[in-house]
Amino acid sequence: MEGAQRRRGRRGLGAAGRPRGWCCSFAGAPQSPDLRPFPSPAASGVTAASSAVGGGVGGGGRKLPPKSPSLSSFHSSPTSSRLAGLGGLIDPRRILSPGRVSPIDVDESVPLPLPLPLPLPLHLPPPPLPHAEEVVVSVMQAAAVPLVASREADAGDEALDLRLFLRGRDGKCVMMELDSVVLCDSSAFFAAMAPGEGDATGDGGGGGKRIEVDGVDNVEAFQAAVELMYEPDPLRWLAAAGVSRAIDVLEVSSSIMFERGVKLCLSYIEAVPWNENEEEKLKNLFARCTFDEAISQDVLARLRPHSWNSSEDLTVHIIQSVTSSTNSGARKDMQSLVNGLLSKSSVYQKDLAGVNKESLYHICCACLNALVDLFDEATGTTDHTAQVLVIRGSKPLIERISQQTENLNWLLDILVNNDMAEEFVELWAKQDRLIRVHEQASPMMRYELSRISAGIFIALGKGKVQCRGDLRSLLFYGWFSSMLLDFGWLQRCSKGLDVRSLEENLGQVLLTLPLKQQQFLFEEWFQCFSSRGAECPNLTRAFQVWWRRSFVRSSVEAS
Repeated sequence: MEGAQRRRGRRGLGAAGRPRGWCCSFAGAPQSPDLRPFPSPAASGVTAASSAVGGGVGGGGRKLPPKSPSLSSFHSSPTSSRLAGLGGLIDPRRILSPGRVSPIDVDESVPLPLPLPLPLPLHLPPPPLPHAEEVVVSVMQAAAVPLVASREADAGDEALDLRLFLRGRDGKCVMMELDSVVLCDSSAFFAAMAPGEGDATGDGGGGGKRIEVDGVDNVEAFQAAVELMYEPDPLRWLAAAGVSRAIDVLEVSSSIMFERGVKLCLSYIEAVPWNENEEEKLKNLFARCTFDEAISQDVLARLRPHSWNSSEDLTVHIIQSVTSSTNSGARKDMQSLVNGLLSKSSVYQKDLAGVNKESLYHICCACLNALVDLFDEATGTTDHTAQVLVIRGSKPLIERISQQTENLNWLLDILVNNDMAEEFVELWAKQDRLIRVHEQASPMMRYELSRISAGIFIALGKGKVQCRGDLRSLLFYGWFSSMLLDFGWLQRCSKGLDVRSLEENLGQVLLTLPLKQQQFLFEEWFQCFSSRGAECPNLTRAFQVWWRRSFVRSSVEAS
């Protein structure tokens, strides 16, 4: 009978008597100090126990147990100051939320759901006991301020019987539960700091022993070094961490005397490639810390050369290899590489110790001698139709001449960038044999010689090379006429030459000569320009300057 009444009671609730759900929670009324508790169960005649078992029967409704507001929760509530004096005017199920939530009317016939249990309090590590022994230990060798490590014995588990607390200088804290046997066997530092078995108190819990390390520079690296002690496959773990992290772990392992970790890190670092940042990081570490040479010699072999001899011999060998290359594409790539290495703005070349002037001019003379031999060969194998015959070698003669010309122009750029090109101007100005051969050679070959002259004129006009006046006069005496003849070919086959820059700087250099010599050269240019036009360099601006200096300002001579 009682069971049937209960079933009829439940069916009688129907859709109208079904309890309304909460908008923001599936549990009871939220625990808030702004909600006034219901009257005690004694006043309503229903106990808390009976309400929990047979709630919702007989229309009495389920009542919330009385509770008192929490002091900390009250002060943390954003509406506590505004609603503190309202007392019981607020419905217990009216949700105080910044969102748009409608209040729910009180229905005494509907059982209320049970409230959610309160969240468990956060268990923070207990502070050190007043009787804890504090020891100042210098853990990080590179740290300016020593780390402070304190130890105390509480109660612990048989396996994970030690708690390690790491506190960084930035305030970050990490707690690790560890096996003290493995920790002490791996690190001599922790072996000296760990409490003995007789110091442990208690009979269980989250760790019987306790070590605190304060003032850690890199908490993540310190934690990784400790984790490495327990890794079954340490090399795979280091490979996943990367070179930069392995360097940090190496530094920590050295500071806490974790010898196996030092060997593992050095073994991994030596076996993988580094980028420039990682290389600099390693160099700084080896400058601060000292490692056993037996285990670090392989890494040191990659960081430091065995002999600190000058790089002059190597530089000369590289340049000779470039000038003797027969592949034009590879030669250009190697020229760009060497230019970057020898550049003053390069990170690899900080001074001129790697460029030997005497050796460079030795290579220049070798290229000039090869060029003279090629033109001697060309003048003996050129017919009246200006067609070049290939007599020996797998490459045409004109291609070999072009290769030597490119080599000399490249060497000139190196000398100009390192302020060593004055002797090259003298060397080129005194090439009487090449000047004579130029008159006999085909235009499609002789213009290669004017390409070298063009590079010298541009360097002189821009002020990158300073030489004596007699050398400039000798240079114009030997190569100015050749430049006038080959300018049309230089325009059509510039090969990277800036023809407009050549015209401007050729006029600038010409104006540095004595006025009498300028007049002789400008007269020669004027005759060529009037007959050939665009096939001759345009020096009209320099000619106007010379005319003004020579005739308009004649008062200087009169005085």
